[in-house]
Amino acid sequence: MPVIGIGTDLVHVPSFAEQLALPGTGFAGVFTSGERRDAADRPASLAARWAAKEAFVKAWSASLHGSAPVMGDEALAQVEVVRDAWDRPRLRLFGEVARHLSGVEAHVSLSHDADYASAYVVLSVE
Repeated sequence: MPVIGIGTDLVHVPSFAEQLALPGTGFAGVFTSGERRDAADRPASLAARWAAKEAFVKAWSASLHGSAPVMGDEALAQVEVVRDAWDRPRLRLFGEVARHLSGVEAHVSLSHDADYASAYVVLSVE
């Protein structure tokens, strides 16, 4: 499977938790109910999912090098981190993002330790 884009992101968990707790925060509309359930609203787990969304956008952007971006911040809400029966993460794309990236596989790795959460995303064609 040829790789078409790679992205990574690092999130400072305490700062992220502060932003998450702010009234009217924009994060509320970015996480799906499944992501909130899987993360059990733990800041480090949500920060890792945020990092995955950001890393995905970076990987997608890398795949478009030399071309205009297709979508803005609304793409973040159309990327969901899901888990399989063994708790391995995967990205599920829907809406316009899924239509734009039909035939593209999105692979993700998540990590969090102490004050930091990170994600690494690789996009490949089937």
